[in-house]
Amino acid sequence: MKFPFLLFVLSCSFSLAAQTAKLSGVITDTANGNPIEFVTVFVVGTNNAVSSSETGKYTINIIAGQDFQLTFSRTGYKQKTLDITALSAGAVREQNVQLQELQSNVEITVTDSKLQSSGMIQEELNQLKLLPSTTGNLESVLPHIALGASSGTGGELSSQYNVRGGNYDENLVYVNDFEIYRPQLIRAGQQEGLTFANIDLLQSLSFSSGGFEAKYGDKLSSVLDIKYKLPTTFAGSVSGSLLGGSAHVEGSVPVGKSANRLRYLVGTRYKTTRYLLGTLDVQGEYLTNFTDVQTYITYDLNSNWQLGALGNLNRSVYNFVPEERNTALGLINFALNLFSRFEGQEIDDFTTSMGGLSLTYLPSRKYNPYFVKFLVSSFQSVENERFDIIGNYALQQIETSLGSDNFGNVIGELGSGTQQQFVRNYLTSNVTNAEVKGGWEIEVDSEKEDVTQTHFLQWSAKYQYQLVDDRLNEWERLDSAGYSLRYDTNEVLLYAVLKTRNKLSSNRLSAFIQDTYTFRKEDVREIRLSAGLRATYWDLNSEFNVSPRLQILIKPLKSKRDISYRLQAGFMFSHLLSGIAQFEGRSQQSSTVAKIFSFGGRCYLGLLFG
Repeated sequence: MKFPFLLFVLSCSFSLAAQTAKLSGVITDTANGNPIEFVTVFVVGTNNAVSSSETGKYTINIIAGQDFQLTFSRTGYKQKTLDITALSAGAVREQNVQLQELQSNVEITVTDSKLQSSGMIQEELNQLKLLPSTTGNLESVLPHIALGASSGTGGELSSQYNVRGGNYDENLVYVNDFEIYRPQLIRAGQQEGLTFANIDLLQSLSFSSGGFEAKYGDKLSSVLDIKYKLPTTFAGSVSGSLLGGSAHVEGSVPVGKSANRLRYLVGTRYKTTRYLLGTLDVQGEYLTNFTDVQTYITYDLNSNWQLGALGNLNRSVYNFVPEERNTALGLINFALNLFSRFEGQEIDDFTTSMGGLSLTYLPSRKYNPYFVKFLVSSFQSVENERFDIIGNYALQQIETSLGSDNFGNVIGELGSGTQQQFVRNYLTSNVTNAEVKGGWEIEVDSEKEDVTQTHFLQWSAKYQYQLVDDRLNEWERLDSAGYSLRYDTNEVLLYAVLKTRNKLSSNRLSAFIQDTYTFRKEDVREIRLSAGLRATYWDLNSEFNVSPRLQILIKPLKSKRDISYRLQAGFMFSHLLSGIAQFEGRSQQSSTVAKIFSFGGRCYLGLLFG
């Protein structure tokens, strides 16, 4: 009797298995197409529910032969319910879903940093605009979320940041694949205005403090990759304070009777730091005005082609009329005071403008999707530094005896002198870029259902034309107790003189090819291997560089801790095809000419646990 009963149980099991079907797919964000994890997928009216993985994938078993409703729910996104027609027994159907993010101006959410697939730290910073900040600049948060990043020498007023000891202008910045350039003549943080990135328009950012992929450029200190929003609904914001204000508007409108849409982002900002600067040791009249207007517009030509435009106009004006300065120094039993009285003024202005057009071809394909993107952009910076300031100073001794009637007062003058600084610096720089880039994702068939393997091939070819006119005229005169330094009985000698003029144009070619192989076994591990080769040529010094780069990332998925292991290596081969070009004159900056477009090279090898 046991044998017939066993057959009966097995037949019931096969019968039950045959009455189910399977539904699977990928859940992505409507605005940016990124996969969404931890989405709850459940059949309405039942307890049958699953959650999506880090790649947005889900798989749910349902009863065959019945129509049902499937609901997708996640905090921060609009809930979506689909009517699904009955599936036959044993059938497998693919159902991909896009969820729209909720717009909220109340709750501030800052997600924890994660070491992502390419070794980039990624942050969702939409709500950080509500947090108080001295500068209002995005870069002020980088030292708090990225290892190796620190504030620049300009202090809290500066948007400069250094990474692992590199100079602030050795950091790459991209906005929607457009490379961003910054003013070069700025000497201190108090002269800085608004950074390029407008946090009101921000969708997300990625940051790497070195050892990044070949697809990024040739300044190897760090890369900041910013993505602006693709809005789906109308929205706007206005904010203001004693330090300035900002406003932005965004929206998406259909064009004609077609499904094509025009999406727009427009933001404007104003900042003044006169109230902050008034608390410095140097007292005087500070007149600072920093304004910025920026727009990003996309238009769907059809289902395969999209046109994008990015524009920015930034003007910074810094006028300063110093009056006097008191600076205390010394020890508790020997205190000194440096008192200075000034004549003259400083007038600086920096105007930068940038415009870019992109054309993206992304055909709708279920398997092995690919894209091609064309980009052209032009950047101009007009920078002027003009100041002529005379400072008469006196070094005084302060009474430090607590019982003295003159406690805290000046009891003697140890020395006096004069310093005069004269500057007339003018820089005009123009950069024009043309680039074509593409990518192709190749899926590798796997016999195991819980294993996915893909290759993502990327490539790019870029041409850059640079035109720079740099004029430096600086001198400094020092006088100590009536004696000019340097001293001469026949003439007045200047302590330091810098006069130079550099005007040149140059061409640069760059290209890269990169393959990223991903192996993922659900709930076990994910391995990503990225190998690429980058090459550049600059006719300014006839230098040809080749840089191979390699990254291996292993991320355990079983562990309760969010930890990744990353090994990276790279090398740069340089070869001068002819003699190095000579610059006119001498300058400690050499100037700004090489500084604007400079890039560093080195061999690096590292293992990072994140």
